[in-house]
Amino acid sequence: MGRFGFFERLSSAPLAATFGDFILLPGKVKVEPSEVDLSTRLTPEIRLSLPMLSSPMDTVTEVDMAVGMARLGGLGVLHRNCSLEEQVSMARAVKRAESFIIRNVVTIAPDATVAEARELMRSRGISGLPVVEAGRLLGIVTRRDVSFAPDDGARVREVMTREPVTVGRDVTLDQARDLMWEHRIEKLPVVDSEGRLLGLITARDIAAMESRPNSTRGPEGRLRVAAAVSPFDVERARALDRWVDALVIDVAHFHNENVISATARLAKEVSAELIVGNVGTREAAVEAITRVEEARALRVGVGSGSICTTGEVTGVAAPTLF
Repeated sequence: MGRFGFFERLSSAPLAATFGDFILLPGKVKVEPSEVDLSTRLTPEIRLSLPMLSSPMDTVTEVDMAVGMARLGGLGVLHRNCSLEEQVSMARAVKRAESFIIRNVVTIAPDATVAEARELMRSRGISGLPVVEAGRLLGIVTRRDVSFAPDDGARVREVMTREPVTVGRDVTLDQARDLMWEHRIEKLPVVDSEGRLLGLITARDIAAMESRPNSTRGPEGRLRVAAAVSPFDVERARALDRWVDALVIDVAHFHNENVISATARLAKEVSAELIVGNVGTREAAVEAITRVEEARALRVGVGSGSICTTGEVTGVAAPTLF
């Protein structure tokens, strides 16, 4: 941070402003929009193609916004104006929206009926089911296998495709795509060395990933998402830590002894990237990153939101742009 003059800007910038203070005049350009690269690192682990985050407000960021932001290359921060269970559910929904390898796979037993398989596909909105017994993959049954089956009472083992093409856990996206093309299949089970089902790759998810190359994704191709937490709610932070890529400390004024101390304790309990704030002074920024060693990014600005009236009502505010 020091080499970019970050602290110097906070303490002695000749101009400090918020977004509404600027009007950008158009001018002649020599580049096309497609040639512009706005990518940056939000944290050491999270790269954004679009340097924008959506606010953790209950009128702004829930599942749809978080999914949309990640698909466009930004990041959504899920609000915390709800129960712990509801916020975790939102985070899980974002993670399941798209992925290279689906981990929580809907499966069916070989002795289930064709009618049961058809209803399960309909209710879950999916087109195929791995057939599993005692954790091991026996086959795969698709909508095509059951749609016109003459006997609804027939067992899945009678209509499934046996010994389907499978891959190991280390398969790459290119390898999966090539196998699907070679065998003309749309679903590729992921198994371990003993044939136990680990996950599922679908052609639809691969197509979605390739159609949005700038989207914000984690190592397994799942969309990234962040969530807001109180520095005093360690239980919520722990629950969210399993699902989110970043936790955002959600307080208006971070430069508070109790807040800083609580955040330092919370940071020891989670592994997600930690974003702390809001800060508006050099002193606050220094304390944030020295006393919370796990902090990977800062929220800068107090009362600078488009609908925030804190500055007008109380006279207390700090700008965002230095």
